[in-house]
Amino acid sequence: MLTLHTWTTPNGRKIPIMLEELGLQYTIKTVNIGKGEQFQPEFLAISPNNKIPAIVDTDADGNSVSIFESGAILTYLAEKTGKLLPAAGPERYKVLEWLHWQIGGLGPMLGQVGFFAIRSEEKSELAIQHFIDEADRLLGVMEKQLSKHAYIAGAAYSIADIACYPWTVGILDKLKPALGDKLETKPHLQRWLNMIGARPAVQRGMALPKVD
Repeated sequence: MLTLHTWTTPNGRKIPIMLEELGLQYTIKTVNIGKGEQFQPEFLAISPNNKIPAIVDTDADGNSVSIFESGAILTYLAEKTGKLLPAAGPERYKVLEWLHWQIGGLGPMLGQVGFFAIRSEEKSELAIQHFIDEADRLLGVMEKQLSKHAYIAGAAYSIADIACYPWTVGILDKLKPALGDKLETKPHLQRWLNMIGARPAVQRGMALPKVD
């Protein structure tokens, strides 16, 4: 039995997409970060960094493993099933390169744009411009990569695409006021967004977790 602890954030939706792509059975326990539920002792026991997502995977004998950090979870699930991550060779490390690129660069920079340009009551124009410029640079890196390859890490759909999609598609919604037309100037990125967004498993995953 696999239990996913998550919320309605870009990181929180990576794992539902992955699970839907893999066709695994799972249950969701919502962790409402707006209410501070990520600081509850029972959640901290499986995610000591008080961040979503996290999973607990329990086998038929009752043995369980808990994993936090979205990149670690994506890698675990890919290796568990033998899907969406090559088992060895250069192709494997290309996928891992781009997975870690998203975790270390794209996600944090877009998150900073969201905070400084949109959510923060106090506006720092220097900080806003810095993070917008860096976010646009990273989107340009994606654009260049996607001008050469169908998917983020090459010819095949992988966990790198799953990691990048929830963050990048958010530009069309919450970050649009800050980033303006920076996405419209990147046709290969738009092509990729449309292709990934058309996948039924991605659509199902992006709709989870369902909250009232």
